[in-house]
Amino acid sequence: MEAFVSAVNDVVWSNALIYLCLGAGLFYSVLTRFAQVRHFKEMCKLLFSPNTSDKGISSFQALAVSLSGRVGVGNIAGVAAAIGFGGPGAIFWMWVVAFLGASTAYAESTLGQIYKTEENGQYRGGPAYYFDRCLGQKWLAVLFAVSAIIACGVFLPGVQANAVGNAFTQVFGNGNMVSTSFGDVGSFKLVALAIILIVLAFIIFGGIKRIANFTQIVVPFMALGYIVLALIVVFLNLDKVGDIFYLIISDAFTAQAGFGAAIGWGVKRGIYSNEAGQGTGPHAAAAAEVDHPAQQGLVQAFSVYVDTIFVCTATALMILITQQYNIVGELPAGQFIVQNVDAATEVGSAAFTQMALFSVFGSFGQAFVGIALFFFAFTTILAYYFIAETNIAYLNRYFKGSIPLVIVKFVIMFMVAYGMVNNSGYIWTIGDIGVGLMAWINILGILAIFFVAKPALLCLSDYEEQKKKGGKIIFDPVKLGIKNATFWEKRLEKQSKDAE
Repeated sequence: MEAFVSAVNDVVWSNALIYLCLGAGLFYSVLTRFAQVRHFKEMCKLLFSPNTSDKGISSFQALAVSLSGRVGVGNIAGVAAAIGFGGPGAIFWMWVVAFLGASTAYAESTLGQIYKTEENGQYRGGPAYYFDRCLGQKWLAVLFAVSAIIACGVFLPGVQANAVGNAFTQVFGNGNMVSTSFGDVGSFKLVALAIILIVLAFIIFGGIKRIANFTQIVVPFMALGYIVLALIVVFLNLDKVGDIFYLIISDAFTAQAGFGAAIGWGVKRGIYSNEAGQGTGPHAAAAAEVDHPAQQGLVQAFSVYVDTIFVCTATALMILITQQYNIVGELPAGQFIVQNVDAATEVGSAAFTQMALFSVFGSFGQAFVGIALFFFAFTTILAYYFIAETNIAYLNRYFKGSIPLVIVKFVIMFMVAYGMVNNSGYIWTIGDIGVGLMAWINILGILAIFFVAKPALLCLSDYEEQKKKGGKIIFDPVKLGIKNATFWEKRLEKQSKDAE
């Protein structure tokens, strides 16, 4: 089974997808005139827009929901895996993916807002909706919806749970510094699993509002705490920082693990971490209450920076400064190119990160990573559920009934339990397949949308023009020649009637 999964992953994550992700980011960066740089100040301002309603959530809540999907094990275990298999140079390619991917995130999230709908008192949107309404390709919309449900409902939750299990093993397992009288590491895994399943069931049966309220508190708090610890490590080793950045940049082009390995692992883990182009961000973006679609597009672009430039870089600096890592070569398989820690340390887990913090903070640092992983993984599972729920809502127009949603809830809970007790390499490979499937469909789709209608670029130009003129910001899709944006057409019509 593992051999089959690995073979499928090799096909999905071929070089074609890696360069397509980079190419799409460059494409939209050039066309938006690098909006991710020009509008950085506006992004920060929009974060705290107070807009909310009974049907939608605020921009910050939408950011928190999308960040709960972005800031997960990819930031801790994923960065460690990128270094372990791709060398320090993989971090440089994660930065490239983040910088270019911010424009992709703008495009897909703006499209999510333009073509969103109101269903059962909630805003819904995402790739399935804009493939249907903009491209008019229902088959592509259904294909994405099905792939998203399978990826987020089956493939990806296990990755998050697995990282939590490995973190508990690292903290309480043999040879570590945290002692306990409550039982062996297996018992702690079961306790962690029970807590995750109970709280998960409570929240996912409460809808997007409950998810948003939970993530807007937990995600900023844990991300900030994690970055503070990383900054302490950096300040304690300021004399090494210049050398570390030189190592990252130089190794990106003369990689210790091979130039292709650095790009491949950097791009793969970058996309897994920040999700730009993957098609997951637009679901939360569409749920936001905003005055103009471009506003949430810019907010979502900022979330890519938070995820990769801040959190992922924090992880990388801690690992590289403390030299708590190994680098495994592809050929011959399993041979160490660099070995700084025990050969038995699992490369694909969060162990490098925990060991880095342990070397500075002792058992507290190691335990903190375990706690951070618990919350990061849990909020990411919530984001996955929301994405699966949104795509089931889209398919419900063809297949009526509430049973599919109930099934997905229990499947996600089962996959969390399955991922907690299985081999991490196997689980990560399954997760990579899920990410890759959505990325293929979404990136090809948003590139096609540009050549058909260019709505995301029209939105950006319109927003920039209104900002220059000043006054109230409105969105009139008909004026811009954007068709099938029925939600915004109805809103504008209602606003006109109310003004009379």
